Amino acid sequence: MRKPATSASSAAAEPQRRDTSAARAAKFAAETRLGLVRRARRMNRTLAVAFPDAHCELDFTNPLELAVATILSAQCTDVRVNMTTPALFARYRDARAYAEADRTELEEYIRPTGFYRNKTSSLIGLGQALLERHDGVLPGNLDELVELPGIGRKTANVILGNAFDVPGITVDTHFGRLVRRWGWTTEEDPVKVEHIVGELIERKEWTMLSHRVIFHGRRVCHARKPACGACLLAKDCPSFGAGPTDPVAAAALVKGPEAEHLLELVGR
Repeated sequence: MRKPATSASSAAAEPQRRDTSAARAAKFAAETRLGLVRRARRMNRTLAVAFPDAHCELDFTNPLELAVATILSAQCTDVRVNMTTPALFARYRDARAYAEADRTELEEYIRPTGFYRNKTSSLIGLGQALLERHDGVLPGNLDELVELPGIGRKTANVILGNAFDVPGITVDTHFGRLVRRWGWTTEEDPVKVEHIVGELIERKEWTMLSHRVIFHGRRVCHARKPACGACLLAKDCPSFGAGPTDPVAAAALVKGPEAEHLLELVGR
């Protein structure tokens, strides 16, 4: 059986793609510190255009509710947490309610979020610690927050940035994956990532940067198959090509309510 003929244009395209890939790699390999800062800030500005309404996707009305919702979000989707918290918040309205909660009852309220026994211990411990150390009021600074049960640095930054308007960088799975993919850092440790990115981006932008990167990670730059061919950050991304570069194939991978807006921005 004869093999199908290969067109001259297709044959020429392959070395051209290799040359483009090599040129891209060389460009980012030669990037200076100043060049990295400028690129990171440019990417943040592009993300602001892509996600003008980026925000914390957990529902809350006060700092304590945000703290509880963030604790529940561990190994659980924000959507599931938001389905669980209305009844929870109606039943447990303050730190004392959590401190004095019946464990079995509280477990049933939060069971849908998974790991409910550990999370119940964290919520009861949080309520007790707030009563003992802070008159039942959630503190608004990092040092005191991370001393509370169930609240690590990531959770503290979520609370600070969204409940107290104190700039903070939230290094969750999406954030860490994307900033490494973008060549902003090679570090795996979340605290190191937080500090490194904090030196690249203006402090006033930290909270919104976190939201934008997380939105982008959930909607476009997926872990297994990023939508490279439909990404506004393509020219500034050293990992372009990790996913489909064909615009049509990439467009099919874009998710979320912003999909139409995102595709319009890239001309699809």
